[in-house]
Amino acid sequence: MRHGRTTANAAGVLAGRLPNIHLDDAGIAQAVTVGRSLRSVPVTHLVASPLTRTVETAKLLAAELDRPVPLTKDKGVVECDYGDWSGKKLKRLSKEPLWSIVQSHPSSVTFPNGESMSGAQQRAVSSIRRWVQVAGKESGPNAIVVVVSHADVIKSIIADALGLHLDLFQRIVVDPGSVSAIDYTPSRPFLRFSNLTEELAVSAAMGISTTSDAPVGGGAGSIKKRK
Repeated sequence: MRHGRTTANAAGVLAGRLPNIHLDDAGIAQAVTVGRSLRSVPVTHLVASPLTRTVETAKLLAAELDRPVPLTKDKGVVECDYGDWSGKKLKRLSKEPLWSIVQSHPSSVTFPNGESMSGAQQRAVSSIRRWVQVAGKESGPNAIVVVVSHADVIKSIIADALGLHLDLFQRIVVDPGSVSAIDYTPSRPFLRFSNLTEELAVSAAMGISTTSDAPVGGGAGSIKKRK
């Protein structure tokens, strides 16, 4: 799951690893809705990036499950370190020369004083595969791990599961509060679904892109701000 929408998402700000970025009202509702939708799912493990917004999402989700599931924080699925880009408006960043490279050739990008996108993918995929092994040993082949992470991280994990080069991961959309499901088997992963949200029908009908650029950090999604 991608964390619920945040105040930074709503403001068009790239939060990165900044501390104390909280869910807004829409994000809280998204986390609760996902938790309720998982009541019939036998979740065995709950993992979250250690950032405020992902931990908030995971705790709200966990409170809705029909069984207690301990929460583990894992730096392996933390947000990409955007370095000097963190805390800046996406509109401003879109004018940077590096922006076009992030769009077309992300595997070559290292953010100024930050992390490379390929490095972020490698450590996230390694973490996911480690959790597959841990959960399998602890709960058997039907273990279900819920991981609360971030848009670019989830996109890179989905790309790996599909066998896509990282340079193609900008074709994947991961909205705030969305759920994606991957089955990891001994031979290969299977993508069950991606970007499933409570606003799925609305997103399908109304979420028409007005630009060919993918928002770094995943953006705010297609929903309107809740009153």
